[in-house]
Amino acid sequence: MVNARTYPLWQQLIATEGLPDEALPAVVEALCTTSRAFYGVDNRGEEWRKRALATALPALVQRATDPALRRRVLEQADDKQVADLADQGVVTAADLPVILRSHRPTPGLVIGLARHPGQVDDAISLLPQLHDTDLKRVVDDWNPNRYRRNAEPFPPMPQALFDAVLEYALGPLARLLRHPGQHERWGISGHPTLDLPLEFGEGAPWRILATCPDRWPTLVRHPVFGTAVQHLLLDHAEVEARRTRMAVSGGESLSCGEQDAPAERPEPAPALGPGLLRACLPALCLPEMAGLPKPSVTARHRLHRIAERVRYNPSVMDIAAEQLHAAADECVRRGRLLAPPRMSTNEFRGDIITVAQDLARLSANPKHLAKACALLTMLEQPAVVSAPPSPRLSRFTEGTDLLSPVRLLESNFQHRRVAALLFLAGNPHTPRIAVTETLPTLHPLELSWIGHQSDVPCWLHTAAAALAPADDTEAVLRLLTDDELDRHPDPCAVLQSWLDAPETDGLWTSGDVYRSILDSRHHTLHHLRQLPADEVLIRTEANIAVPHLLAQCGTQPERWHTLLKALDYGPTDEKITFGQLLDMLASQPEPITPA
Repeated sequence: MVNARTYPLWQQLIATEGLPDEALPAVVEALCTTSRAFYGVDNRGEEWRKRALATALPALVQRATDPALRRRVLEQADDKQVADLADQGVVTAADLPVILRSHRPTPGLVIGLARHPGQVDDAISLLPQLHDTDLKRVVDDWNPNRYRRNAEPFPPMPQALFDAVLEYALGPLARLLRHPGQHERWGISGHPTLDLPLEFGEGAPWRILATCPDRWPTLVRHPVFGTAVQHLLLDHAEVEARRTRMAVSGGESLSCGEQDAPAERPEPAPALGPGLLRACLPALCLPEMAGLPKPSVTARHRLHRIAERVRYNPSVMDIAAEQLHAAADECVRRGRLLAPPRMSTNEFRGDIITVAQDLARLSANPKHLAKACALLTMLEQPAVVSAPPSPRLSRFTEGTDLLSPVRLLESNFQHRRVAALLFLAGNPHTPRIAVTETLPTLHPLELSWIGHQSDVPCWLHTAAAALAPADDTEAVLRLLTDDELDRHPDPCAVLQSWLDAPETDGLWTSGDVYRSILDSRHHTLHHLRQLPADEVLIRTEANIAVPHLLAQCGTQPERWHTLLKALDYGPTDEKITFGQLLDMLASQPEPITPA
């Protein structure tokens, strides 16, 4: 057992030039043996030992030529120390067999080896053992001065290493695209709420590809990785360029005042020029998704992804209009995307609106566009609610139109249906009669919303104005305060009218109705029974639910256990009303008392 106080001595000895090689085993033994005390491991001594070992490590590894001693020292070093030693040239490729026995390959080790000539191939051999995020770090961390503005130019990454990193990053996506139906990542067919597979996300493949835009024209034609590169460029190149431009313009606007604001700049060139877009056409319409199972899900996602690509690369419509029209028709037919839904839920509502917007961007089929217009009329009407004004928010809303009926429609995203209709009306292939026939089925506020838009065709603006109400406020469900209800002849009937209003997909509007009823002193048990059980039960500060639960359960243990079981629901369980909960408790038979 080494005295922990002597660690600085062993550290100084290894730094001494006259230290003979015969002393190395003792020095290594002292610095690499766990510090112990009579009660076990000496934590304070271990801190001193590791600090002394870290300082002496470069010299110790250089002096330790004996394989056993060198292995002992390298086993004590952590991943960062090994990477630093490789960067200094103290650890070489010859040490890899020893290092890999006790350390995992890291981006730092790969970079450290590759900085020295003759070791690039050894660094490349470690890449298959790295995760894709570590592959990205190899590229990001190559230049340690990348965030310093006035740093001297740094030697570039060896081309062979960069090519290898790019190939290993693109490999999984390339294999997926070659065999789409056999890859587990295409589990989208079993999860309707998921988007495209994770390989299409903003992971390491795109981040690494984004660092070499000069090589894109060559990579899109690569025999193995070309298709993967085409998908990544279509999905992310223009998105990333817009994000960068917004960040730059935001920084400039903050750094200069209004008087010094630069003149309006010309429209920037697209990230993908016409030549690159033409080279990416084979991947434009996601042919890999065309034959996947559960087409009602996969065809909808395929249509949406194609529409998003056209949204960010609008010039592609001029290049491949026929190809895009054909893909949209194929998605509609195979996925039966325009079939009326069997049930009306928020999820189906979102799907219908998204499909309508995507078809408005891609389709040239008048029948499909007309069906999309008709499908929008099947969605439930919005219920626009005006809650009592909040004193805290009055300073923000005073003098603005934030509480106007049309803005209330927008505040809860209840204008999405009519916005999709306007999008369809903007497609020149959509029959005008299909659009105007939907107007009588719209909510009055949706008709008023059309009149407030500046980019509406004149024919649609005129047709909507003829049907819009003269007074927008009549179409708003106004929630009254208790003081206002006191002046009403039947406050309970007013509360019931709020509950009888059409259901809406705006979660905030429903919450406003529930909250106003629960806060009102005019509510009765009849009103509470119609509310969701969890909305009533969480109002513990007002003891709203407690008296009713006590009256229903009383001294019967069976009913209390039933209550416990009823309240133990998960996010996927069907929610019940407070009335259903009370009926469930009342259905439990009373215990028979002995005579």
